[in-house]
Amino acid sequence: MTMQTRTANPDPRRSDAAALLDAVMFAADRHRNQRRKDAEASPYINHPIALAHLLATTGGVTDLDVLRAAILHDTIEDTQTTEAELRSRFGDAVAAMVMEVTDDETLPKQRRKELQIEQAPHISNGAALVKLADKTCNLHDVANAPPVGWTLARRQEYFEWAKRVVDRLPPVNDALLRAFADAYAGKPEDESSPRGA
Repeated sequence: MTMQTRTANPDPRRSDAAALLDAVMFAADRHRNQRRKDAEASPYINHPIALAHLLATTGGVTDLDVLRAAILHDTIEDTQTTEAELRSRFGDAVAAMVMEVTDDETLPKQRRKELQIEQAPHISNGAALVKLADKTCNLHDVANAPPVGWTLARRQEYFEWAKRVVDRLPPVNDALLRAFADAYAGKPEDESSPRGA
């Protein structure tokens, strides 16, 4: 009888774990045929998992909606997932954060980059956390496992653009800002050293 009672009233932490893993499973399915642009063609799902990991470990973020939004942040932009689908499965808060960090793919690339800078001060704190983690993880990747064919100049340009976006975000997490600064310090400086050392 006691076991049935425990089953009927699950530990809330277990529910959070199940909800987070549901987002991981969903993102893994949607990104299943995608690869990052590095020389090893790393599985794409590694990227959103890295964001959630950075948020939870370095940033101390425990907000389940923010962590799920980090896992799902590229599903609308890079897969056939719709906003309505995210709202139905993960709720309004998660879907709203994902939409805040999703570029309008109908716009030219340069305009999308400009909009990220322009809109950065106005996004919610949750979306700002996701954006900050995304830019930090991307800097690590561009420094250490850059997309194939990216020149030194393009990699340096990405670093400068990412910094302009992050500099305009609301101040949401000092530890994550320090992590971004550390990643930015790894800006490539010459072709012989991917980490700029």
